[in-house]
Amino acid sequence: MTVKLFEPYTLKNVTLKNRIVMSPMCMYSCENEDGIVNDWHRTHYTSRAVGQVGLIILEATAVTPQGRISPQDLGIWSDDHIEGLADLVRMIKSHGSVAGIQIAHAGRKAELEGEIVAPSAIAFNEKSKTPKEMSKEEIKETVEAFKQGVLRAKKAGFEVIELHGAHGYLINEFLSPLSNQRTDEYGGSAENRYRFLKEIIEEVKSIWDGPLMVRVSANDYHPEGLAPEDYVQFGKWMKDQGVDLIDVSSGAVVPARISVFPSYQVPYAQKIKEEAAIDTGAVGLITSPLQAEEILQNGRADLVLLARELLRDPYWPRRAAKELGAKIESPKQYERGWN
Repeated sequence: MTVKLFEPYTLKNVTLKNRIVMSPMCMYSCENEDGIVNDWHRTHYTSRAVGQVGLIILEATAVTPQGRISPQDLGIWSDDHIEGLADLVRMIKSHGSVAGIQIAHAGRKAELEGEIVAPSAIAFNEKSKTPKEMSKEEIKETVEAFKQGVLRAKKAGFEVIELHGAHGYLINEFLSPLSNQRTDEYGGSAENRYRFLKEIIEEVKSIWDGPLMVRVSANDYHPEGLAPEDYVQFGKWMKDQGVDLIDVSSGAVVPARISVFPSYQVPYAQKIKEEAAIDTGAVGLITSPLQAEEILQNGRADLVLLARELLRDPYWPRRAAKELGAKIESPKQYERGWN
């Protein structure tokens, strides 16, 4: 039996050398609060490319200054950001990895001075700022901001785009009835709550023909919120719109108690994969090579996304290859110590 973790995987028109993905993780490292790439980002991402990760997805990168989670987030709201992002793409690709980027807006979870926005004027919790309910014109402007962000990502040379529709940020806020209590065409029914994401995908697809992923939170962990079966329907709609893969996470749209254990989110990825007939990526406390291989061998997902484990070990793919009995190419400079 071949080692599935190290089989190539083709995502639309881009082939990854293996099925190991670096999950987007905010670094909060733009000390000048300008959203521009600096040396920390160059070191952080390139080291995982040297470590032979197949696809590296940059952290949530904001489409507007108002859409940052923190003032230190990466940005893609200005052409001034393109040069630094292009530098990152070049460095990642030079080591054989594919460069992806997560395009995002924080919505009501933006921790910034001044006004923040959301589908409805509902705070995340009692300590959070109450957002302004977005007007239809502001919705239209934000959809355009996502489009322009993707256009800049394209100019920077990224090969994969991921829209951040998870973890209680703006797209997720529109999808969930817990955070979206609008009475217009953007609220109420599932079709209406999906409309914001639908319009973003439509605009993005008008200028982007490469692989398109969407990260979702497939469970609100709340009796009145969304459950995995709701995301099966969303997944079908995304597939019809030309989304290539759904990156399946969960939670964080409202405060909730979540029972966390190894692979706890994998069943959500499996359900969406099987019932919506769309490729998925699995995330969530995936740490061991054998665990990652089991997910792929049993067809529970198509890609495995690692987060904290790649913070602990940038060379996790090497360890996985040794444990699973696979051979992978080492950086020439490291051959004396790699094998």
